Amino acid sequence: MHVPMWIKPMAWGVVVGAVGTMVVGFTWMGWTLGHTTTRLVAEGRESAVVAALTPFCVASYMKQPDAAAKLAVLRADTSEYTQRDGIEKSGFATMPGNTEPTSGVASACVTALRTASLAGPGQRVASDGAGATTR
Repeated sequence: MHVPMWIKPMAWGVVVGAVGTMVVGFTWMGWTLGHTTTRLVAEGRESAVVAALTPFCVASYMKQPDAAAKLAVLRADTSEYTQRDGIEKSGFATMPGNTEPTSGVASACVTALRTASLAGPGQRVASDGAGATTR
């Protein structure tokens, strides 16, 4: 059987075109594989849960009777591990209905508590630029 001469260049053109389309699609057009999409969705879901539960953790921490003193101790500690571990052990990162703390919530809670203000509603807190606050 005689194969026409134009078949070989056409076959190479199809192969090169397919590879080129895949390279352009995955690098510039945002194509992803199924497992990558699943991983990205799971990461997004986790970050949404952390963002939603962090205010609950901060509010619970601030409701303590001696919140100002404990907040000063938390801010004085420079180890992120011990800060997060303290939040987890005290139960502020354990959401109602759960038995285990969420480490992502604990980390976000520590970050939020570093910048939290003890001023109640209606009180203004002014910063002097050096980190100290005045009322």
